[in-house]
Amino acid sequence: MAVQRLKFTEWLPDQPANSGALLDAKNVYPVSMGYAPFNNAKNYSGSATENLNKIFVSKYGDLVQAFAGGSTKLFKLDNTDLSLDDVSKSGGYSSTDAWNFTQFGKVILAANNSSKIQSWTLGTSTAFADVDTNAPIAKYVTVVRDFVFAAHLTSSFPSTVQWSDANDETLWVSGGTSQSDSQVLPDGGSITGLSGGEIGIIFLEKAIYRASYIGSPFYWQFDVISRGLGCIEGNSIAQYGATSFFLADDGFYKTDGTIVEQIGTEKVDRYFFNDCRLTEIKDITAAVDPVKKLVVWNYPNVDGGRSILIYNWQLNKWSRATTDSTVVGNLATVGVTLEALETQLGYTNIDTMPASLDDRLFVGGRFLFAGAKDDTIVTFTGSTYNSELITGDIELGYNTVINLVKPQIDNGSANIKIASRRELDDNIAFGTSVTTTSEGRANVRAAGRYHRVSVSPTGNWTTAVGLDLEVKQQGTR
Repeated sequence: MAVQRLKFTEWLPDQPANSGALLDAKNVYPVSMGYAPFNNAKNYSGSATENLNKIFVSKYGDLVQAFAGGSTKLFKLDNTDLSLDDVSKSGGYSSTDAWNFTQFGKVILAANNSSKIQSWTLGTSTAFADVDTNAPIAKYVTVVRDFVFAAHLTSSFPSTVQWSDANDETLWVSGGTSQSDSQVLPDGGSITGLSGGEIGIIFLEKAIYRASYIGSPFYWQFDVISRGLGCIEGNSIAQYGATSFFLADDGFYKTDGTIVEQIGTEKVDRYFFNDCRLTEIKDITAAVDPVKKLVVWNYPNVDGGRSILIYNWQLNKWSRATTDSTVVGNLATVGVTLEALETQLGYTNIDTMPASLDDRLFVGGRFLFAGAKDDTIVTFTGSTYNSELITGDIELGYNTVINLVKPQIDNGSANIKIASRRELDDNIAFGTSVTTTSEGRANVRAAGRYHRVSVSPTGNWTTAVGLDLEVKQQGTR
């Protein structure tokens, strides 16, 4: 009998089943050789008094503080008991848009397209407040060089960007020595998002602009880097370093403010638009996992639930996950001692902890990928769950029988199912699941010309690389 070794290739749902790509890569994320488990979401904070639409983490020296926003309130994560304390300004808020946060030195700024930009000073504030009476009501806010940029100034000025004076988030009046001013972008529709840094990137519905500081008397220069292609929804933007990842109306892209590159074309773009509930696209969120080098999008799906799409920007590979989380974002934690595990976090049993004791979750001051589930902040440090890798159609001869499958999985076992058929238009039906033995072998019998193999890793597995198939040629009559 011949033995065939197959590597777990790229997941390319936009390609045909016999292209050689994986048909599914569920609840995993891409690594250099294969796939690793994408962990389930696990509660981290206490419950807020309303559902959360955004989480944000700030760090200034040794001071770490996480915030979250809902439709009517802003919350601060209590670093002692992990409760979510209401720190809204008096009277609260009212908005149908998600909060947009940024950090300017020791000041946290938040915009929601309904209230004036909100301000919180780390170490001194007890509640959010308007950053200034002259500050705009904006949908988006970020920091570019030494300036605070605000954009989409309510429905009255959706294509206007405004910036504060240099090194002063409280001064929004132009004239005199102030460098504060505003600019209407003449084409591209409404502004849909911002990215900051050395330059500003302004996303519109059908254009992308770069904002560059040029000094007196005009201060800022605005150059179009993309016309006809823009960002469909600002909440799809995730920035890491100088690169911003975003969703356009035809798929996923990235830009550094000079070049706009496709990252989802003929890979996942069609899959996403078929799976996403586009009437609720504004509920998409995006975040970066800096440890695993992933960009993660959490979005409403057509089945009424939530889905996650995962992109490894170093490998240019994709995967997906099922989830009950509603938001993705970032968190940085304070250090937790062994003595405080029970009093602060309530973990009386080590088996119920969301991560191992040496995980960055408990180290303090380390940034990590997190999110929210309804009214609670979560971390993606739970158990592995329902992972599955499905090969494309494997043709090993006109009529073959697979007698044995040996998955190559580090530190784990697997459940194996096979769907075999004679012709490509025959019905596809997977057989009974077979669990691998202690030797990592699954004894099966599947006859046909085309075979699909489903591998569901189990146990404390770390990497799934591929599988070995024992194949026998079979005659016809």
